Amino acid sequence: MSNGKSVMIVGVGGQGTLLASRLLGAAMTAKGFDVKVSEVHGMSQRGGSVVTYVRYGEKVYSPIIEEGEADIVLAFEQMEAARYLPYLKKGGAVVVNTQKMDPMPVVTGAAVYPEGLLDQIAAKGIKVLALDALSLAEQAGSVKAVNVVLIGAMAKSLGQEPEVWLQAIEETVPAKFLEMNRKAFQLGFDAV
Repeated sequence: MSNGKSVMIVGVGGQGTLLASRLLGAAMTAKGFDVKVSEVHGMSQRGGSVVTYVRYGEKVYSPIIEEGEADIVLAFEQMEAARYLPYLKKGGAVVVNTQKMDPMPVVTGAAVYPEGLLDQIAAKGIKVLALDALSLAEQAGSVKAVNVVLIGAMAKSLGQEPEVWLQAIEETVPAKFLEMNRKAFQLGFDAV
């Protein structure tokens, strides 16, 4: 793959990782890149860990991202960010929602949610862009817009203009959710 990026989108089932990957794919296709998007991997029912891969560049042959290949890990939740760190390449970045979602072992009391995860990630010399995407999504009109808030933050961190992304939202999101998602994107974009 040449002149491109590999992005892992990780979260918990029900958080909208698939929509996020579709938005990224649509925006990069509009910019003239060859794009490969993987299907969802993992337990996509609510609560299970979910991963999608998006790779774009002049020519991309596979959507699969191996360990040490991701330019960005876009994480909808802190523990998911930590879980997929091995996939991040040296010099890569983590864009992460500060929200914590307790996995089943924590819910049942068999485990405790680890404290200070984002500090631990940053202590490894990894660039961490953390934002309270849940609060911004609520501002936009729905907690379900966390995914689009994070896409906005990632777009800004990549130094990209919002127009192509807003167009991708228009082409991807049902009309009745369009305004909320535009607002969510802009709030994420402006938060960086």
